[in-house]
Amino acid sequence: MSQFENLKNILTKHNQQHLLRFWDKLSEAERSDLSRDLREVNIEEVCSYFERAVKSVEECTKKLDNRMKPIPPEASGSVLKSSKEELDAYRAEGLRLISEGKVGVLLMAGGQGTRLGVTYPKGMYDIGLPSHKPLFQIQAERIRRVEELAFQHTGKKGSVMWYIMTSEQTMEPTMQFLQSRNYFGLNSSNVMLFEQGMLPCFSMDGKIILDTPSRLSKAPDGNGGLYRAMRNRGVLDDIEKRGITSLHSHSVDNVLVTVADPVFIGYSSLKNASCGVKVVPKAYPAEPVGVVCSVDGKYQVVEYNEITTATAEQRDADGQLTFSAGNICNHYFSSQFLRVFLNEHEKFLQLHVAQKKIPYVDETGVQIKPEKPNGIKIEKFVFDVFQFTDSLVVWEVLREQEFSAVKNSDASEKDCPRVARQDLINLHVGYVEKAGGKIVPGPDGSIVCEISPLVSYAGEGLEDIVKGRTFSSPLVLTAPGEEHVHVNGKANGTTCGAVNGVVNGISNGVTNGVH
Repeated sequence: MSQFENLKNILTKHNQQHLLRFWDKLSEAERSDLSRDLREVNIEEVCSYFERAVKSVEECTKKLDNRMKPIPPEASGSVLKSSKEELDAYRAEGLRLISEGKVGVLLMAGGQGTRLGVTYPKGMYDIGLPSHKPLFQIQAERIRRVEELAFQHTGKKGSVMWYIMTSEQTMEPTMQFLQSRNYFGLNSSNVMLFEQGMLPCFSMDGKIILDTPSRLSKAPDGNGGLYRAMRNRGVLDDIEKRGITSLHSHSVDNVLVTVADPVFIGYSSLKNASCGVKVVPKAYPAEPVGVVCSVDGKYQVVEYNEITTATAEQRDADGQLTFSAGNICNHYFSSQFLRVFLNEHEKFLQLHVAQKKIPYVDETGVQIKPEKPNGIKIEKFVFDVFQFTDSLVVWEVLREQEFSAVKNSDASEKDCPRVARQDLINLHVGYVEKAGGKIVPGPDGSIVCEISPLVSYAGEGLEDIVKGRTFSSPLVLTAPGEEHVHVNGKANGTTCGAVNGVVNGISNGVTNGVH
């Protein structure tokens, strides 16, 4: 049987034979490209995805109000409601796991900066801090700092493994970027990049779309593709080989993320949880964020459009929103759970439909770019894994301390670099003030403060640097070796260029202003 006949038989069985309609006009190289594309796709599986995805759309039109219940108190914790002793215990457990090399970070970094107005991976984006550090650097340096904190706490030097999921489009530029920056001080052997999967795009009637006569139209399979990619790319095997038991997963675009957060990891570990999820209280009842709850006894993230206004506004006796646990794409997984999930449940992960404007080829083979949605992309969501565990815990944190997303350009009023930058500055000003320092506005009347993650992970270790001192904005705290320029700050009424010293074994630099 010829190659063409073999492909035609497979495609005809699933009503996709239109994919070969240009075969006679293709060159040998183009036929090879199309054949490879088709071989890499499990036609039977992806066609079943389309049917399941369409069914899920029908399910999503049904309101879930009567089936929802809040997460039970025994599975919920809060940074505000926990005692100092409890928080110290969680932190100690997390630092212990880090020092023993049992913690890994799963970074979801497949997004391109299209909505930000750039043509490179979102992790390379500079939000405009005085240091001009991109998102990747901020997060890498937080890993370095938390490793140091774990060493100080335990006397053991452990490493946090950084697993970075890219997409087909972002893999190469991300790799080149990290290599050119020497992985921002991390050991390259502790950084592993892997690609998420791709799924064909479908027309509204279930036909796979051709991008060109010799290439299928494909799109990344969503952040829920993390799990299958971990299995297919050998990531889970590497995790188990290294003896990693606890994974912290988050998206690249949260500038306030506490990477490898020892408190969250420790809390989840001490609760023997297979999954954990960080949440922030909803800002207002109609805020368009998903909420973590249970539906028919299964844990789930329910989107804002899946409930009525009455349920969104429902309050408990204390006046708090009944469903207030806002999802911020920040999770904990035990490696044992991930293995069981991948072996037994991944094929049942819910599928979601996004209607998009998808380029396609017309009957003459010319690519057409539609002006309105003409097809669907099928996606998986990372949080849909929750329904497969009965040992999930929820950890509530403060939005102003842990969540500020960078998704849109500054033309937007929300989730943009301008807002994220100010949120980080506000957090760092708070760290300085809590440590006993003061910052006065600069000539323009604003206060700017940036603290390098290499100096402080979450506000610790600043007292000996700033206590009793007054600084003029901008204030930048850096570690030795970081680029900075020294300025006119005021410390206890005296002029200083820079304050350089060793505090608790950590070298620090203080600079005002940047060149």
